[in-house]
Amino acid sequence: MLNRYYSGPPSDHFDGQRFFNPHHPNTDRSLLQLLRWRFGGKRATWPATIPGRHVAPERRVDGLRITMIGHATVLIQAAGRNILVDPVWSERASPFRFAGPKRVNAPGVAFEQLPPIDIVLLTHNHYDHLDMSTMQRLWARDRPRIIAPLGNDVVVARYRPEIVVETRDWRERVEIGGDATVWLHPANHWSARGIADQRMALWCGYVIATPVGTVYVAGDTGYGDGRIFLEVAERRPVVDVAVLPIGAYAPRWFMKDQHVNPAEAVRIMQDCGARQALGVHWGTFPLTDEARSDPADALAEALEQAGIEPSRFLPLEPGQQWDCPGPDQTPHASEKFTTGS
Repeated sequence: MLNRYYSGPPSDHFDGQRFFNPHHPNTDRSLLQLLRWRFGGKRATWPATIPGRHVAPERRVDGLRITMIGHATVLIQAAGRNILVDPVWSERASPFRFAGPKRVNAPGVAFEQLPPIDIVLLTHNHYDHLDMSTMQRLWARDRPRIIAPLGNDVVVARYRPEIVVETRDWRERVEIGGDATVWLHPANHWSARGIADQRMALWCGYVIATPVGTVYVAGDTGYGDGRIFLEVAERRPVVDVAVLPIGAYAPRWFMKDQHVNPAEAVRIMQDCGARQALGVHWGTFPLTDEARSDPADALAEALEQAGIEPSRFLPLEPGQQWDCPGPDQTPHASEKFTTGS
């Protein structure tokens, strides 16, 4: 089968037809395995709605501030630049408006109160990360520069050909202005928009280096042997904050190779040497078997077992913000974690 999104030479993570995760178990799951999970497991019931916090971000921020929108959508404001990761404002993480996982909390920032977006970073094409309705709204309003891993330009163009997307491979670096750069970093995951395009577009995390701090956004990932997280520390000795997934991990026999659990997220924090970590990818869309509160509870337990102060790894709820401390402040001061009213 020809790759419908990307054509390029084989590499250590592309076999000429599909992308794959080197040094990592296969993430593909059979129909039988899928049916075993969906009909043989015990899926926790989520509340229909959760009262949420809402915040109106400043138009520009001189320092480094991260605002949780919901699920994996975060606004990173750094040295006057506004960077949006995996923007999803839709009600469902689904190709359909009438079916699929429905959000239980509203976005922490109303779209109308979102400051002008300079850069959009897409990690991969799953519906809970690439939402074309939101992409269309952003493009119509701000014309942001959009960066994504290989093949995702074609994914977007098939929906909205007018939207311009720049694609890069793992470990490629992009200048984004204001003395800031991003490079695409490997992640242990996969991609698909339908039933016949698995792994035809690449997936990634990002390391964002700015004059006011370095942010590592892991994207969706399994832990594996941990080498890709140690590589972050090798390439960037100081990581001020890591934005790490902590949810959508149960059952482990099905999810382990594609989604870390909270204990593994703590290991990622340690491996990459992050001074601070922020937990995302939980509590908005009921995607897997765990209860809504399980990731935050499991994170607290993992931090206690690792002897790490809870303030160093915060499970973000929509509308919550984190400010990077200045050089004369305690790097992990919990009071720097603020919530919108």
